[in-house]
Amino acid sequence: MAPPTAIHQMQSLFLHNNNHPQLSVSQTRPFRSNFFFQRKLSLELHRMPRKETVIVSATTAEKKRYPGEAKGFVEEMRFVAMRLHTKDQAKEGEKAVEKPEERAVTKWEPTVDGYLKFLVDSKLVYDTLEKIVQHAAYPYYAEFKNTGLERSASLDKDFEWFKEQGYTIPEPSSPGLTYAQYLTDLSQNDPRAFICHFYNIYFAHSAGGRMIGKKIASQLLNNQRLEFYKWDGDLSQLLQNVRDKLNKVAEEWTREEKNHCVEETEKSFKLSGEILRLILS
Repeated sequence: MAPPTAIHQMQSLFLHNNNHPQLSVSQTRPFRSNFFFQRKLSLELHRMPRKETVIVSATTAEKKRYPGEAKGFVEEMRFVAMRLHTKDQAKEGEKAVEKPEERAVTKWEPTVDGYLKFLVDSKLVYDTLEKIVQHAAYPYYAEFKNTGLERSASLDKDFEWFKEQGYTIPEPSSPGLTYAQYLTDLSQNDPRAFICHFYNIYFAHSAGGRMIGKKIASQLLNNQRLEFYKWDGDLSQLLQNVRDKLNKVAEEWTREEKNHCVEETEKSFKLSGEILRLILS
């Protein structure tokens, strides 16, 4: 139903249009004998509501809104990412469980060797991300320098600890090498898609990654808490700062560019999932 203001405007146009003077019952009586005038007046008045209905419909049409859009672009990305989780992983998840790493963390059976492979490949990915934003092939990459979410230095400390425990640190494997190269190519040729990966990698680690860390620490590492899961400062504030920067960058994008960024989410999950699967190897 059109809002009262629209109805009032339509009535005003109908009654006060200069080409069609307002008529009262008393005003119509003198023209009863004039058949042609009455017929012309009747036809013109009959056409007007149809014209005004089109005008009201056009002015009240609502713009299509994307899920999460009202809260900013980061919320759009979060909405799409949550849908790609399983119900075990997130209450908003819609994906069916197909692989071991898609089950709840409590159902995992990890190994230390597999976990070390995961950490090594993860470090390669974080090294790549940090190098990309430091060199800033696109100006807005520089917004994400020194956010406090960086993980490479923390992983270096963890590898030293593992060495002290007698473990050998493996070389990066195919999943990490593939993802690092993919990120490098995207950063140079498709910056909107790169931002999608940047968001998903860091924000997934700050959420699901911490649950994985607790599971590994309690089951395999005698409750040793790794530096990989520690942040300098308030993590929630660090994340909010990055959200604000991501939203600011996306304000300059067209709707098509935003959609293109979001469409990269599934690829991000696929490549990250191949690294995560190393924990169970």
